[in-house]
Amino acid sequence: MDNRITIHCTNNDTFKEFPAGTKLIDMQDSFDFNTNSRVVAAKVNNKTEPLDYEAYHNKTVHFVDLSEPLGMRTYVRSLCFLFAKVVAEIFPNAQIHIEHPISLGYFCKIEGVTVIQQKEVDAIKSKMQEYIKADMKFEGVEEETEQVVRMFRERGFEDKALLLETSGELYSKYYKLNGSVDYFYGCLTPSTGYIHLFGLELYKDGLLLRVPNRHNPVELEPVIPQDKMYGVYKEHLKFLNIIGLDNAGDINLASRKGKIPDIIKISEAFQEKTIANIAEQIAAKAKNGVRVVLISGPSSSGKTTFRMRLEVQLMVNLIKPVGLSLDNYFVDRDKTPLDENGGYDFESLYALDIPKFNEDLEDLLKGKEIELPTFNFTTGTREYKGDKLKLDEQSILVIEGIHGLNPELTAGIPEEQKFKVYVSALTTISLDNHNWIPTTDNRLLRRLIRDYRYRNYSAIDTLSRWQSVRNGEEKWIFPYQENADVMFNSAMMYELPALRRYAEPILSQVPNNAPEYAEAHRLLKFLRYFNYVNDRELPPTSLLREFLGGSSFKY
Repeated sequence: MDNRITIHCTNNDTFKEFPAGTKLIDMQDSFDFNTNSRVVAAKVNNKTEPLDYEAYHNKTVHFVDLSEPLGMRTYVRSLCFLFAKVVAEIFPNAQIHIEHPISLGYFCKIEGVTVIQQKEVDAIKSKMQEYIKADMKFEGVEEETEQVVRMFRERGFEDKALLLETSGELYSKYYKLNGSVDYFYGCLTPSTGYIHLFGLELYKDGLLLRVPNRHNPVELEPVIPQDKMYGVYKEHLKFLNIIGLDNAGDINLASRKGKIPDIIKISEAFQEKTIANIAEQIAAKAKNGVRVVLISGPSSSGKTTFRMRLEVQLMVNLIKPVGLSLDNYFVDRDKTPLDENGGYDFESLYALDIPKFNEDLEDLLKGKEIELPTFNFTTGTREYKGDKLKLDEQSILVIEGIHGLNPELTAGIPEEQKFKVYVSALTTISLDNHNWIPTTDNRLLRRLIRDYRYRNYSAIDTLSRWQSVRNGEEKWIFPYQENADVMFNSAMMYELPALRRYAEPILSQVPNNAPEYAEAHRLLKFLRYFNYVNDRELPPTSLLREFLGGSSFKY
């Protein structure tokens, strides 16, 4: 008699029995549930697993499609492996770098090829489509790390060899695809046939690998021009390349050689120089009428510390910065717009009293004195406590908030009087040449630490709210980021090794019966790629101190 196991499928809350050792891919159709797109991975007991996972005991399973971040990550990793394999076959002596997300796709560079033209792009796409039609299997292989390192090094993948060599794991899992090998820090689809849609086109001095829209997976994401963001990425990648810190393995090696104190000093100096340059631009434009600086950026991008450091540099340029908080202009609670779930949508632009804000701005810029409102978050109402504000000739108004770049926020102020800054943690260091680090992971780790240390939120609290935060960013922040006059990258090259010591204990508190365990487990696995870095070398003005503590600024 077969040994039978019971699987609880949470997609439709049903239970079914299967022979022990049955793969998830062979169970899926039995549960008869609907998804927006093809299932590409699963959560087994709240832990991410590939569809070729074999179940030998009773399990709770949630099948995942492209509408969930986990599913999209699985799809994109599989697409990247196929892309890298084809590029290596067409250009045997070239090296492919999948560098960072941009324009709702992924920017790639092929080093060792003089010029990539449309005919080469067409050849790559044609070969990829041929392999997709052949439905070739992605095969996961787990071996002792020492063997895997040797294998990658012999094949010329020094970036992957160094990553695994310095990560400290006894065993490592890599993937095979019809004679090619690659490494990814997450599962792949069962085969190339799952890659139903992709795009590839010339973009700047490289290529843009396009992916399906997660809301409508039968269509590709549109190409959104992001010239300014591309410029920031390019500048930082060039800087990292010059100092030899392209990937995680490089910074781990630098740590083992005792070079982290120097790296921290260089990183902090680079950031301070950038802030000083921005202050000089503002000072120059102030002579031509700029009176308002608007600072925007997504959650945990470091906007507050950036503003404080910018104000210091503005004073060095003989400008007196005056702060104005958007939080004081919330509408009364009973007038706050609601989100799709019926809750208060505090991320909405219309949670602010836009007419009153513009009225006060116009009065300030005319030299009038205004009485500042204060929002009482306990009662949900606006109050006036006699606080006055007036600008003098040397003053510039500095306004920080997520809606700073939205034209509707300051519609009553002439454009020539505004200077706009977008702040984000645009992580430029990668795990290896084919594994970029999402900027959202960088920001999420910052937020986890800050919420736990200063807001009494658990990891479950932060993780459960993160998707809602991301949805608000996509609606209210990202569409306006290219409106900025300048972009500031708040990510530090040493940051992730420094965050590890703080984030791990917080993430480890998530029990495996919590829905957030899959994300906590993924982040813990990700952090293990980085060797610990002691943050005692961080100056008290470091932007990272906003999250870790020990800052000389008052928040």
